Amino acid sequence: MFTGFFRTIILYILIIAGVRLMGKRQVGELEPSELVLSLIIADLASVPMQDYGIPLLTGVVPILTLLSLTMILSVLTMKSVTFRALLCGRPSVVIQNGMVNQREMAKNRLTVDELLEELRIKGYTDISQIKYAILETNGQLSVLPYANQKPPAAREMKVKVEEGGLPRVVVSDGRLLEDNLKALGHDRPWLDRQLERRGCGGLSNVFLMLVDESDAVYFAKKE
Repeated sequence: MFTGFFRTIILYILIIAGVRLMGKRQVGELEPSELVLSLIIADLASVPMQDYGIPLLTGVVPILTLLSLTMILSVLTMKSVTFRALLCGRPSVVIQNGMVNQREMAKNRLTVDELLEELRIKGYTDISQIKYAILETNGQLSVLPYANQKPPAAREMKVKVEEGGLPRVVVSDGRLLEDNLKALGHDRPWLDRQLERRGCGGLSNVFLMLVDESDAVYFAKKE
């Protein structure tokens, strides 16, 4: 029993290390090489995790080898543009100047329905409004509309907007995060005044409280 427990922990830590090496990506944003690595590592770890008759090194050595190979490939892709293009591929322009590039769509096996679905997700229904649509190497579609289709920025409208800064969690589910409160330059009496102003009897009644650098407060009372 204890053997299986420790074997599982060791293999789990190795898998987490492999995922961390690939950076902070979602599954849908993995490069082909990273997706293959994830699948192989999961398969290698499952065998010694379930079959205690197989030596642990049978799973550990191949996983460490793959992680080492990943580090080498990462360095090569950073140093060589040609190798990066070979391993990860190149972005494909599937829409240019409001016209669909049928050759690139066929090359990437992207159907019209899939293209329209991705455009709708991005908030576009009219292809003629799009300057460029680029299918990235991770499978995501980047959409760049014409300049006259972009929403105006505050700078363009000559409107002065104050920067609010990064909101910090001060209270989470009734628990006070004192370090965040101090980082904002406030103390407990200031917090008590904010809670009293919002008709909250105490921290136990607060579900979430965010405060940014301009002292703007988001408050959610616990239901």
